[in-house]
Parts: sequence; structure tokens; C-alpha cells
Amino acid sequence: MCGQNEEPRDDAQAADFPWELGVFDAHCHPTDTMSSIATIKDMRARVLTVMATRSQDQDLVASVAAKQGIKDSSALATQDQSNKLVPAFGWHPWFSHQLFDDTAEGNNAYDPANPTAEGKEKHYQAVLNPAPDHDFIASLPDPVSLKGFLAETRRRLADAPLALIGEVGIDKQFRLPVARSEGDPVEREEGLTPGGREGRRLSPYHVKMQHQVQILKAQLQVAGELGRAASVHGVQAHGVLFDALASLWKGHEKEVVSRRKQKLVAKGAEDFSSGDEDEDEDSGVKTTASPKSYTPKPFPPRVCLHSFSGSSQLMAQYLNPAIPARIFFSFSTAINLSTAGGEKKFPEVLRACPDDRILIESDLHTAGNDMDFYLQSMYRKVCEVKGWTLEDGVKRIRKNYEEFIFG
Repeated sequence: MCGQNEEPRDDAQAADFPWELGVFDAHCHPTDTMSSIATIKDMRARVLTVMATRSQDQDLVASVAAKQGIKDSSALATQDQSNKLVPAFGWHPWFSHQLFDDTAEGNNAYDPANPTAEGKEKHYQAVLNPAPDHDFIASLPDPVSLKGFLAETRRRLADAPLALIGEVGIDKQFRLPVARSEGDPVEREEGLTPGGREGRRLSPYHVKMQHQVQILKAQLQVAGELGRAASVHGVQAHGVLFDALASLWKGHEKEVVSRRKQKLVAKGAEDFSSGDEDEDEDSGVKTTASPKSYTPKPFPPRVCLHSFSGSSQLMAQYLNPAIPARIFFSFSTAINLSTAGGEKKFPEVLRACPDDRILIESDLHTAGNDMDFYLQSMYRKVCEVKGWTLEDGVKRIRKNYEEFIFG
């Protein structure tokens, strides 16, 4: 989740870029600037995957998707500009402190049905570190029921059959902003949807990792229950995030049959070349594909690690063929190439990423020319590193996006 404050760019109209093949934004936030929504119909990108993050934007994402949401996979091939959104509903880790976990038995710190100042203070002192003082807590909103939010999310997903869970995740770096005051050096940017940082100074308070993990897992379980993909945020907590995901798929790992073991099986005793199996050429193993009819599970069937900033070694963990979820890695100019360090390590990480797991995103808070520009920029960079032509790269990533959204 990021914000860019640059002037719109005309570079997105570059004549040599194959927009007609279909360009897809796997993760963005245009409802953070509702005035930009009108520009979506004129964008060159084919489909935008629009994330919700907090209480203020759940309805906004739903309302925009109701008017401009795609209905099925045919939208990926059409030039029709009227429908080009896939919605995602989730509660971002930056705002996870605002959710009271009433899904756990015996958690009586706060009762959303009967809110009190004492209960509010007890909740925030339990989930924030260090424990905040009375004045800071008074500036925070009343906590929201996690149970109620999950029920609301299920309803939204029922109304939008292609919708994802997102943006959700874990962030060890983020600190809560303080309430705005007259002396703040940066004024609030006009037109932004309320509830974000909005240029405010940061406090010393973090959301405890345990609380972030609980909120993340509860939302991912809804994705697993309904068979939806999830877009996941992870900053400076890669190990914690991997462990959280692994705890959900524990006991559901795929059986991996090595080639050596296959050769030991008597000829004709078992057909390892069945069309229901996929072969991972790099690992030399075959894995049984999931059945076409979906059975609810405690984990999402597909996960996008958005603006993936981990190392190639961490990526390898997610590519273990025993993992029963299909893990995709999304990259953005705004995050992955925004620093010298990120730009330096990006080629190694991208080369380690399987061709069929790559997605591209803008992660921008405003639609229009800027979003097209940042998408085009990352498509070009990925093709350069992978040694693909633009046409080949755009086609490959389109196929990846289709598999991520539709399964």
C-alpha cells in the first residue's frame, strides 16, 4: 500500500507497448482517491485488482466494483472499457489494531455491542506496544468486531463471485500515526479517503505481532472456506508471515513423489503420467493436482505475495512442491524499484521466480496515467530481466493473472 504524488505521465501511451494484449494490475488502491475513479475507463490497463484496507473503504470498493466489475474470464480478452475491476475485501495490518478479536472464546476485553471507554482502553493497551497512554487511545476509533467484519466480508464475497481477500498481512515496521494537529508540517491531501496516514507524524506504537497474525489468519480462513485467492502484505516480518501461512496448511501438504521413487514402482502398477498431475521440472517431482470441485480448506487456494521484497532464498521456501496453495509473487515499480537496495537485488529475485508465478502491480492510490505508467514500467523491467520480448512477457503475465484470479 503506497502513495505517489507525482504529476500524471504521458509515457503510458508509448506506441511500442502492446497494451492490446492485455495488461493487468494485480494490486492497487484507486478508491483511496475517489476522484480518480472516473479515469479508469480511459486507462490502457485491461483489469485492475482493487484492494480494501479498513472500515472507510470496504463500501467504496464494493460500490465501484458493482458498476465496473468484470463478470467472468471473457473480460480478460475484450477491449470493452466499461468493466475492468476485480474487488478485494480485507483489513490491512496497518489498521489491524482497530479490530477486536471476538472470535476467541473468553476474550472479554471489549464488547462492541456495549462499548465503553474502559473497554476501549483495555483493548488498545492489549494489542499495541508499548501500551499507549489515555490521550492517544482517545484519538483512536472504537474497536470493530472481527466476527462482524468476517460475516460482512462473506456477504461481500457472495455478491462478487470473483472477489479476493485483500489487502491483508503482517507489518513489523509500521507505526501508528498520531492525531492531526494545527502544527503539522504536512497538510492533509485533499480528496483522500479518510482513515489512512494522510501525512500525519508517526507515533512510537506498533501493533503486536500476535494480534496481527490472529487477524490475518482469520481472514485467510474465510478465503479458504470460499475458495478465493488472497493478496498478502509482508514487511520486515517474512519469517512470521511464512509461519502464519504454514500453520494454516499444516496437515494438508501435498504428497511429493520423486522420480527415483517412480522408477521403483513396477511398470503399470501406477500411472504417473496422468493428466491430473503437474510436473515441476526444477525440482524433478510430480504433484497431484487439486480436484476441479472445490472443497473448503483452512487456507486460500492461491496467494499473491504483493510487492514481494524477500530474498530468493525466502522465495524458494514458498516454492516447496508440498505446499498445497499456489503462491504467486507480484512486483511493483513503486516498491521493488523505489530504493537503490531494492533495485540492486530485484534481478536475482526475479530470475529465481518461476515464469508462471509472476504478477505485476502498481500499488498506487490513484488511477489514471500514473497507474498505466508504473504498470508499463514494471512490465518492461520484468521482460528485460527475464529476456522476454514485450509481447511474450505480456502474454505470459496475462496467463498468470488469469490463473491467480480464476484458479
